[in-house]
Amino acid sequence: MTRTDPPRDVIRVAVSTVIFSLRRDRPGAPASVVLPLVRRTRNPHEGLWALPGGWLDATEQLETAASRTLAETTGLAPSYLEQLYAFGDVGRSSDRVVSIVYWALLREGAQLPEDAENVAWFDAAHLPPLAFDHNHIVEYALWRLRNKVGYSRIAHGLLPDLFTLADLREVYEAILDRDLDPANFRRQVENSGTLIPTDRFRTGSHRPARLYRYNQDVELAERGPLRDPSPTRHQKAAS
Repeated sequence: MTRTDPPRDVIRVAVSTVIFSLRRDRPGAPASVVLPLVRRTRNPHEGLWALPGGWLDATEQLETAASRTLAETTGLAPSYLEQLYAFGDVGRSSDRVVSIVYWALLREGAQLPEDAENVAWFDAAHLPPLAFDHNHIVEYALWRLRNKVGYSRIAHGLLPDLFTLADLREVYEAILDRDLDPANFRRQVENSGTLIPTDRFRTGSHRPARLYRYNQDVELAERGPLRDPSPTRHQKAAS
């Protein structure tokens, strides 16, 4: 079914996603936080880069819309997805548009599909002028990520299933944009209860490093009493 734009005389609801990952300029280089942006091909702001997103369908859950629009515009599927904020200033668009924005994480090394058009990776700390208020949205999402990494295991959403403590520390350093003391970091994360050591090691030119995995019983981030919405009575009957 083809999705069409809503009538212009109503308040429109869009869903967009700030999706963070990590990139290195070369092997062994420090990681940087990056995100994919989509070049707009029509007005307003034709030619400018923007967050991936689209219109919310009337029968669609918000998180479903975030995943759908992200897949349609970038071909990416995040390892973590959480609602960020609702942006609805009157002057943010030529029409009255309220954007429900999600932020998401992709494990390091994620690639855009080869046939992806008008999509590219950008360093989150050095963005060009974006369409609408999307520079402000990315700035807020980065602030949320940096704050959340201090009290949750959200950084693991950027890691593979098995990782070393050095890998994990590099993720924290990339997010916080500062170096961390390795000994203090090891002590803090080993006492956090979020890591499970495995009997596997990464070998190479240096001393073998133990591989860890995260504790599946611990939430990536605490959402309090909020959970994914339950199916409606109609959806239950149809299932």
